[in-house]
Amino acid sequence: MKKVGFVSLGCPKNLVDSEVMMGQLKEAGYEITNNAEEADTLVVNTCGFIESAKAESIEAILEATNAKALGKAKRVVVAGCLVERYRDDLIKELPDVDAFIGTNELGRILEATDEKINFRELPLLQIGNKTATYLYDFDTPRFRATDSYTAFIKIAEGCDRPCAFCSIPEMRGSFRSRRFGSILKEAEDLAKQGVKEVVLIAQDSSRFGEDLGEVDALAKLIRALGEIKDLEWIRVMYAYPTHISDAFLEAIAETSKAVKYLDMPLQHGSRKVLKLMKRGGTRESLEKLIKRVREKVPNITIRTTFITGFPGETEEDFEELMTFVRNCEFDNVGVFTYSDEEGTPAFELPQKVDGKTAKRRRNAFMKEQAKISKRKNKAKVGKTFPVLFEGLSQESDLLFQGRLEGQAQEIDGYILINDMPENFEPKIGQIYNVRITEAHEYDLIGEIL
Repeated sequence: MKKVGFVSLGCPKNLVDSEVMMGQLKEAGYEITNNAEEADTLVVNTCGFIESAKAESIEAILEATNAKALGKAKRVVVAGCLVERYRDDLIKELPDVDAFIGTNELGRILEATDEKINFRELPLLQIGNKTATYLYDFDTPRFRATDSYTAFIKIAEGCDRPCAFCSIPEMRGSFRSRRFGSILKEAEDLAKQGVKEVVLIAQDSSRFGEDLGEVDALAKLIRALGEIKDLEWIRVMYAYPTHISDAFLEAIAETSKAVKYLDMPLQHGSRKVLKLMKRGGTRESLEKLIKRVREKVPNITIRTTFITGFPGETEEDFEELMTFVRNCEFDNVGVFTYSDEEGTPAFELPQKVDGKTAKRRRNAFMKEQAKISKRKNKAKVGKTFPVLFEGLSQESDLLFQGRLEGQAQEIDGYILINDMPENFEPKIGQIYNVRITEAHEYDLIGEIL
């Protein structure tokens, strides 16, 4: 049996693509291995979003081709977003790569891994990707690489937003939603497999169903998922601020299985910078949005992301961003320094901010956010929360770990568990009541009751 090893880089949406490719290979008789040393074929599913991600992807590709040169692998396949952005250059510069698959070509993974096929001689699908149509379905073979109790469900593909810093529309194509019934069937199947938490993802989750003529489809989807037996948590990631409807918020508030959590990238708080980013809005309008979210969903955890060093960002703009953050006191925040990406509108903007300044602003931002996070975490001490138990801690084999509803896997903090009833043996993937005993900037410490 031929063995295939995967390296999946980038976001959870990319991970789902990898799982779909692995599923097709496994169904065709291939063995999926975690040990690259024993793989006959190596597949690198790349990210092409920002400079650091591109560099990581190139490094992974070179490691794979080096393994091939040493005789440890017979075939190397490169897939994903980097292929969509730089296919011609990659084909020219990486002669040891046997096949390239774009984001609209996942169904060709069997051709790409077949040693009898010279993939480089096959006709390639059009890139630029406005014609992209690919969507996986509930019955698409899939080999999950996540923990047994958590699974991502991609509810849509592509994006039509004009964000000046982003190349995703060119890599992923126009926005297109999956069918309602397809998503429900996938969730039902996952629940039967023991999955307790489903995470709804897309490039723009809040637009789900809009292209199909549906109104408030995401709200309806959340309520329907809440009826599925054995599912415990439903989480929504990557919502766009202009599409946060009352119906959506009410669905989160009223559906017991919907975690009170919202991931909503805001990117900045300055009117001028938001306009340059082609995002729109103002600090005042965003503050009103945050207020509305919290009124509609009491005790909701709000996660967001920001960019420092965007072209044209002045010290005054940055201070407005800091004021925005202090006023809103977000629960979980990610901050990125601007990456100047060719082919995006921002690439042509004047008044570039030097990298040192962008990094200084990011560090100042994170220092301020750390104060907010620690203060919010301290308020949890002495209180009891449902926690999804995940087993041994990543930090120490003397501790266990889990997550609150307000902690998404791998991007937010953890609950470190240092005590539990005598002779109690918690099961991975189960939800237990945990009392918080200590608080740090991002992690909490608690005991199972």
